[in-house]
Amino acid sequence: MSTKLWSIHDLAEFLGVPVNTLYQWRSKGYGPQGRRIGKYVRYRPEDVETWVEQQGEC
Repeated sequence: MSTKLWSIHDLAEFLGVPVNTLYQWRSKGYGPQGRRIGKYVRYRPEDVETWVEQQGEC
């Protein structure tokens, strides 16, 4: 399993939202699960895709 982890900039581009919005979401516990790798936050693409799919379920 050698999937490239996404940076917050990769995630912002994928979702089409500003980086600052992602930081706000993270501080509120919203958005896809990120993992802290040292001083960086990284996202697994499969976690992001799962989160996006769940947003349509209400």
